[in-house]
Amino acid sequence: ISGIVLLIQPFFVVARNIVLQKAKKKMAKYPNIKVIAITGSYGKTSTKEFLTTILAAKFKVLATPEHKNSEMGIAQTILKDLKPEHGVFIVEMGSYNRGGIKLLCDIVKPHIGIVTGVNEQHLATFGSLENLLSAEGGQELVKSLPKGGLILLNGDNTYCLDLYKKIYNLSGGELKKNIYTLQKNKIDSDIWTEDIVVEKNRISFIARSKDGQLAHFAVPVLGKHNVQNLLGAILIAKAMGMSFGEISEACNNIQQKQAGMTLQKGIYGINIIDSSYSSNPDGVIADLDYLNIFGQPASAQGYGRAKKVIVMPCLIELGSKSIENHIQIGKKIAQVCDMAIITTKDRFKEIKMSAVMNGMAENRILLCNPAERGYGPLSGPTNSEEILTHITTFCKEGDAVLLEGGRPKELIKLLYGK
Repeated sequence: ISGIVLLIQPFFVVARNIVLQKAKKKMAKYPNIKVIAITGSYGKTSTKEFLTTILAAKFKVLATPEHKNSEMGIAQTILKDLKPEHGVFIVEMGSYNRGGIKLLCDIVKPHIGIVTGVNEQHLATFGSLENLLSAEGGQELVKSLPKGGLILLNGDNTYCLDLYKKIYNLSGGELKKNIYTLQKNKIDSDIWTEDIVVEKNRISFIARSKDGQLAHFAVPVLGKHNVQNLLGAILIAKAMGMSFGEISEACNNIQQKQAGMTLQKGIYGINIIDSSYSSNPDGVIADLDYLNIFGQPASAQGYGRAKKVIVMPCLIELGSKSIENHIQIGKKIAQVCDMAIITTKDRFKEIKMSAVMNGMAENRILLCNPAERGYGPLSGPTNSEEILTHITTFCKEGDAVLLEGGRPKELIKLLYGK
């Protein structure tokens, strides 16, 4: 099998390079299309979705579709969907190796770039933090932008802040740079927020810019972390000539699912928070912050309290940061949750130890993986059935269950009673 793979691989490489060259040539035919590149460890897809909806109010927009942020996915989008009438092309860029973002930039030639946030989620794949910061961390994007181009950075992220300080050296002083933060006093921000209100079905805030623009935003997406993603999209739209008033109105068209997390009623009236699209350390913490909203009194009279449950696998590709990140997740689980169901054993020990040390009862943090207890594929309960049993035994109407990271479709169907 290995021999066959080695024999076939050169043909795949040649075919891939032909597709990439075709895409590059097609892009060169449309120099007037404004290309916006989005990269980072997290927040890319949500920012892309928000920005696409906002800019569509004024421009003819093409954006890379879901799960197509690699060189082949982007090339296929160009070849199949890019038309002369498009005014804006929004490209989500993913990479797992040094030089990956540079390759994508060489194809699409972006005019504007944004780094939404950087963490160690893919550290094991990149091999070193230096490689990660070069590609996913935005350095290659900065070096690929043209003279007079614009780079935008999340000022609430340590790695983005560090990149912000290096922009001059990386670009030779030829780039414009903007930064967005939740609060004004953290850095000399170009856009910031006031009066953030996080509700179960929406977030609202006032956005202010350095040049004096101000508007109220009420967007039907979940979790405070999406304020950052919205700020990045708002700042790009502003750079594209839209006023805060136009942007705020366009945000009315954003849908909950575009943020990668949805809230629906499941069986027995249990609130199901589905954030199973993907997961990373910052994302888990942010989703737990949102879950904590359900800990308020269950009735206007103030009696009763909704119980909160998280169902998640251990995170992968964290390299040397894996133990540290899972300890942090365990601590946050103890602060927020009444029960945790962990579905893989990789770092279960670290999560449980941290959760127990921070006050969670041992019997409330469970490893729910039948294969780990000796069941074969045809004996004992399935993973989804066992999880469902724990949830329905523990939860009542009004309680909340957070599905974090990749979850089996079977479990989701069971929770919705389908």
